[in-house]
Order: sequence, then C-alpha cells, then structure tokens
Amino acid sequence: MKILLAIARAIDAVNERVGRGLRWLVLVVALVSAANAVARYGLNLSSNAWLEIQWYLFGAIFLLGAGYTLKHNGHVRVDVLYGRASPRRQAWIDLVGAVLFLLPLCGLMLWLSWPGFAESWRLGETSPDAGGLIRWPVRLLIPLGFALLGLQGLAEVIKRIAFLRGAFELTLERPVVEE
Repeated sequence: MKILLAIARAIDAVNERVGRGLRWLVLVVALVSAANAVARYGLNLSSNAWLEIQWYLFGAIFLLGAGYTLKHNGHVRVDVLYGRASPRRQAWIDLVGAVLFLLPLCGLMLWLSWPGFAESWRLGETSPDAGGLIRWPVRLLIPLGFALLGLQGLAEVIKRIAFLRGAFELTLERPVVEE
C-alpha cells in the first residue's frame, strides 16, 4: 500500500503543478481577450488567430485543470446524500463512482480522441478560417486533459482504498484560494 500511496502522491503533485500553472493562463486569456476587443472595436482590426488563441487557451484551462479540480474536490456533485454521509460512506461513494464512471470515461475519451489528434498532427491541420491557427495543439489537449483526470481518478481510488483499510487519513482538499 505504501508504494501505491507514493504513486498517488506523485500524481497529486503533477496535477497540483499543472493546476497552479494554469492560473497564469486565465490572466493570459483575459489580456488576449481585452487586446482583441480593443483592436477589433477601437482600431477596426480583426484577426481570426486572436479569436482562436482565446478558444485554445480556454480549452487548455478547462481540460488540463480537471485533474486539479478533482484533487481539490471541486467538481459539482449532488450533496443531498453525500453531504450527510459518514466519511467512510463518502469514501465508498467516491470509490464506486471513480471505478464505474470516471475511469472508464477517461479511458474511452483517450481512446476516441487520440486518433483525431494523430491525424491532425499527420496532416498539419490548420483552421479553415483565414489567418487561423494550426489545430493539432488544441486536439492534443483532449487526450492530455483526460489522461490527467484519469490519473487523478486513479490517485483518488488509491487514497479511498487506503482510507477504507485504515492505512490513510483522508482529508478532502478544497480549491486553493490565495489571498
């Protein structure tokens, strides 16, 4: 169990680092969006590339941040029953949900999205819009995001099993808010 918990800690560290890095992308998206609005409406300049980079960065924040959000217990769930359950019952709910739903979904999304990325890379696919960007980087975000989410799901399964066996103290993290 110690080796599995070390693996879970390593996965936690990866998603923590990725999640904290993504905070900077939020600032970048806001700046790109503001600059694009000023250029478009103030200077009558327009570029599809600026619009697409906003979409790409938003996709990166959303997809790559899913594992971080799971690590910090930040995903939306119906707390009517879960919130009133004992920590042990919550661990069982998390475990069953991850094994039956989260991990299979992540595996399926990896399996389905990888060929689209590979084909985009092979073709050097670009946006059909004038001045548009290459597409493979944004297509890579899908399998990468689901891989990070799946790995974090695996880490959570390990931690829940260790908790249920009495080998780990489970503390549900909350999203990090720095002052």
